[in-house]
Amino acid sequence: QLQLVESGGGLVQAGGSLRLSCAASRGKFVIDSMGWYRQSPGKQRELVAAFAMTSGGVVRYGDSAQGRFSISRANAQNTVYLQMNRLQAEDTGIYYCYARARGETDNYWGQGTQVTVSS
Repeated sequence: QLQLVESGGGLVQAGGSLRLSCAASRGKFVIDSMGWYRQSPGKQRELVAAFAMTSGGVVRYGDSAQGRFSISRANAQNTVYLQMNRLQAEDTGIYYCYARARGETDNYWGQGTQVTVSS
C-alpha cells in the first residue's frame, strides 16, 4: 500500500504564502503522477496542480492556481512541493495530495491538510 504524508498547511492572511509538501512511501511502486487537489466548502474537489513524475516533469495547473502556485519535485524523490503565493480567501480548503501508480486506475490519497486564508 502506497502511503502519502502531507505537511505545511495552516492559517495565513490574504496575500501571503504557504508551501505544502507530500512524500510518498518507498516501495515497489513506480509513480507516474503526483499532485494536489483541493476540497473547498460547498464545492467539488478540484485539481490544483499535477506533476508528471515519469514524463519529463510536465506540470499542469487548475485555473485558480495558474500564475500563483508552483509545483515541484525534490531531486528525483517521490516528494512534491506546492508553493502557494498571493493566497486568497477562495483558496481556503483541505488540500489532498494524490499519487497515481503505474498500472493502476485509482489514485492514492493523503490525509489532507487544512489551508485557511483570512481576508
